[in-house]
Formats: sequence, C-alpha cells, structure tokens
Amino acid sequence: MAAAQGRTSDSSDGVDDAKDTGEADRRSGSTAPPAFQAAVEALRSARLRPQVEVEPTPAPQRLAPFAYALEAVVVDGEQDLADGRLVLLHDPAGHEAWRGTFRLVTLVRAELEPEMAADPLLPEVCWSWLTGALQARGLAYGEPSGTVTRAGSHYFGGLSERPPASQIEIRASWTPREGLGGVPDTAGHLTSWCDLLAQVGGLPPAGPGDASVVTLPQRRGPQSR
Repeated sequence: MAAAQGRTSDSSDGVDDAKDTGEADRRSGSTAPPAFQAAVEALRSARLRPQVEVEPTPAPQRLAPFAYALEAVVVDGEQDLADGRLVLLHDPAGHEAWRGTFRLVTLVRAELEPEMAADPLLPEVCWSWLTGALQARGLAYGEPSGTVTRAGSHYFGGLSERPPASQIEIRASWTPREGLGGVPDTAGHLTSWCDLLAQVGGLPPAGPGDASVVTLPQRRGPQSR
C-alpha cells in the first residue's frame, strides 16, 4: 500500500494538497515560536513500536502560520498494512474553530478483509479506535471532527482476475491541550496516532517493551517491498 499522499482534509480544516509546501517547511525551522519548535522536537524524538516507519514529509502552507508533517506506514515483514499522514498546525494568535493554538490533522487508510468491510458498524468502530487511542494514553484533547469512508473496488476486463478490494479511510482533526509553556504533548499524540495506524492495519496491541526510537529515516520508494 502506498504511503499517504495527496489531500489530507476534513470538514473543519481542509488540509491542502501535499504539493503546496515550501514556505511551510521554512516556517517550521528556527524562526518558528519556541512552543512550536518544542512541539516539533517532541515529535522527532518520540518512541514508537518498530512496525511503524515514520518520516517527515512536506507540510501544507496555507492552513496556519506554522506547520510540520509526518507520514508513516505499518509494516509486517514485506507487507504494508496501513499508512497515514499527520500534520501539526500552529497559530500563535489562536484559532476560533480549534479553541487553541495547535491542531492535529490526519489521514489514515488501510485495506480491509471482506468480512470486516461488510460490517455495517465499521465507520463507528473506526472512529472509536481514534478516540480510544487518545484516551488510552490519557491525552487531553478537544474539538474532534472528521469522516470515516469505506470504499470498494471491483475489477473488469484485463483486471478481472483481481479479487474485489475494500479500503477504509479516516480523515480527522483534533486540538491537543497545551501544557507547560503552551506546548502540547505531541509525542504522546504521535504515539496514539501510531496505535491507531497499527490497529487499523490489524496488528495486536504493543507489548510493554515494544518500542524503538524514531530516527525519521529516508524511506525507500513508496510501495514495492
């Protein structure tokens, strides 16, 4: 499965195309406010389970004065189980819709087993995985919003030998509550987001010592394993 690309959006934030980048990347550097720099540094140093490969990716530039983005893929052997993109937005002046100065926006997607795809409660279940991942780590957040989309593909003609495929896609955003110095626990939110990715990908919960330092390596090409 390819790493998340293109539009990452929901009804409240409307994240722009990933190609809309340059200025946002420059603004995520040393000229950014200390609170944003601290939040980004926490993302870079978070500890995650080794099945989740994370790397920085260009951030959209028109959503907030400062932005930083990561993409991730859940790997099991040679197979990619799920992928996603997480964007950290920061507006020092605050944002009425966010009710805060930071906002996290995400796209998560995965292929589904036929039995799961047929479950009428699947959208509600997937949304509960997102909120449950945040609550399981005791993270304070507000103003959650988003969509869960289930899509199916059937193949014809020269592709008719392929079996039908189903995919789930979660687009969401929420406001992480700020702590000391106005800095939210972005490392905790990233860890919870990776928990969601792993759950959507079908991995069992991580064990107590199942983590490794995120070094944000350059990934090989989008998909072939």
